Amino acid sequence: MRFLVRAQISTDTGNRMIKNPQFMQNLEDYIKKVNAEASYFFEAGGDRTFVFIVNLESSDMIPSVAEPLFQDFGARLNFIL
Repeated sequence: MRFLVRAQISTDTGNRMIKNPQFMQNLEDYIKKVNAEASYFFEAGGDRTFVFIVNLESSDMIPSVAEPLFQDFGARLNFIL
């Protein structure tokens, strides 16, 4: 199943993340880990927003995509089928 995963990160959290010298490497590692077919970055509702297109074999794989975004980026998520 192909999902659009939208992760929104508050301005304060995003500002702290951007200051981390490992931020870009962490983001690249995440994109490779979930094997994202496409990645987009933009502003939505005043928040930094990441959108990833991922193909998951089953819905029980959602936590493996979601948890790093929750834990490492403090993101609010939407999975759109």
